[in-house]
Amino acid sequence: MSTPELAKDDLIRHFDLQPHPEGGFFRETYRSMATVRREGSGETRSASTAIYYLLCDGAHSAWHRIKSDEVWHFYAGEPLLVHVLDEAGQLITYRLGNPLTHPGTVFQAVVSAGLWFAAECEEPATFALVGCTVAPGFEFSEFELAEVGALRSAYPVHAEFIARLGPAARTA
Repeated sequence: MSTPELAKDDLIRHFDLQPHPEGGFFRETYRSMATVRREGSGETRSASTAIYYLLCDGAHSAWHRIKSDEVWHFYAGEPLLVHVLDEAGQLITYRLGNPLTHPGTVFQAVVSAGLWFAAECEEPATFALVGCTVAPGFEFSEFELAEVGALRSAYPVHAEFIARLGPAARTA
């Protein structure tokens, strides 16, 4: 067994990571006891939440969006690409990694509330352990997995790219 596979398996066990609906593995590590009211709806949310998130084995984080800002933090492994469709329809890619060992990477990137985004390891055979901090805090009720056909219609210039990072087929 290769070192990356051992490391990935060790991370899943050590951090008790579970499969995530968008792909990869995760575990919530923090949920603020402080609360805030969501502007417009009046709903109460935790002020902030945080997770560990692991992508490996060629999996990707499928196109989705949430109603809060999300800060991605790089922890271990190889570079991770976070793709964002901005308000103008431009595709922006953040290359997360350790800039000391992977030139051209950054330790953190921010995805603004309401934008569609997806993520993948730069090299599919590798893994990346990252963290995601969301404020106001993440709630699955505010998580929207993209319908790829609609997203491709909305952003036709990026249609092939969008299709490649759509939700993975589920097996029964």
